Amino acid sequence: MDASATPRRVRAAEVDRKVTVPLVRSSKRATTGRSLVMVTAYDAPGARIADRAGVDIVLVGDSLAMVVLGYEDTLSVTVEDMAHHTAAVARARPRALVVADMPWMSYHVSTEDTVRNAAALIRSGATAVKLEGGRNRVAAIESIVHAEIPVMGHLGLTPQSVHAMGGFKVQAKEAGAARTLLDDARALVGAGCFAIVLEGIPDAVARLVTESVEVPTIGIGAGPACDGQVLVFHDVLGLEERIVPKFVRRYAELGSLAVEALREYADDVRNGTFPSDQETYHLSPGVEEELSGLYGAA
Repeated sequence: MDASATPRRVRAAEVDRKVTVPLVRSSKRATTGRSLVMVTAYDAPGARIADRAGVDIVLVGDSLAMVVLGYEDTLSVTVEDMAHHTAAVARARPRALVVADMPWMSYHVSTEDTVRNAAALIRSGATAVKLEGGRNRVAAIESIVHAEIPVMGHLGLTPQSVHAMGGFKVQAKEAGAARTLLDDARALVGAGCFAIVLEGIPDAVARLVTESVEVPTIGIGAGPACDGQVLVFHDVLGLEERIVPKFVRRYAELGSLAVEALREYADDVRNGTFPSDQETYHLSPGVEEELSGLYGAA
């Protein structure tokens, strides 16, 4: 095979500069020739793994509620939960841009409370926040941006609206809904969003939006035409065992490997082969002899 025909893999070592909001904002694939890579993380080990892999953006997603905290949807996670996990991610000091999701009912409130909630995530270590919704969220976005906090938008299948949508369903499948989504995307850009996540929409609609806005789009279940892609850490690595959406590609099965490793550990403990002599601390011979008389003492 011609080596020039093989896609070049960009590794973390090749990208040594800190990823910033202006850098992401200018990263339209049509201009740079390179797609943005975003993945979720919820703690310091996850952030270190993602950063060493060379991702551009680490999202502390409200998917935390489902894949870490065990809820059935994202609606139960709070600002305090998000701030706690954002701080853990930030302590890893990733080169990647750290974006934190604003959870449900944290920006559906007064302007003052909306900005205060966004600020709590920035104080915890995020560089930017992400929120869901279209033109109905313009006022919230403008207020946050006015406070000098960068905002990433999110359109299409918006999990915080799961009840209003009647479940996790593909959106914008009809022409009218597609036009509405495009208008929403333009409104988000006008309000100051530096990037937009497009989730659960047909590829043709994602392509239309991507070609129509000047900020990058990041797809999840939106096809290959977006300027970047995002997946959930636990889905990519095979740590989430519940229903996996169609758009997820697993790159490992760490969940099954972890179960097998812990099973071997349990067996070794029960049969007495762990810990071994090499895994045990010992006294010097003289001290052990001095204490020998205490063995078996009441």
